[in-house]
Amino acid sequence: MIGRRRYRVHGRVQGVGFRAFVWRQAQRLEVSGWVRNRRDGTVEALADGPADEHEKLHAVLQRGPSLSVVERVDVTREDREIEDLVGFAIVPDE
Repeated sequence: MIGRRRYRVHGRVQGVGFRAFVWRQAQRLEVSGWVRNRRDGTVEALADGPADEHEKLHAVLQRGPSLSVVERVDVTREDREIEDLVGFAIVPDE
């Protein structure tokens, strides 16, 4: 079953290639969505995918790229809108 999750990654996650890292990992997983930097210094991702792929994505976000320092990852389940997310993209900062 496909579900939607919103992830907020806290720590040293901007200026370290985090969004590109997430984009590459999402390409190998069965998830669609986007990732962006937020003004508060976090990175946010919205993803649609099967539950097991969300578990893998969560683990990837907790690890991050080598220059990052991930303090925590907040995850919330969301209702999927009528429109499905297609592909995975890096979108403009909030």
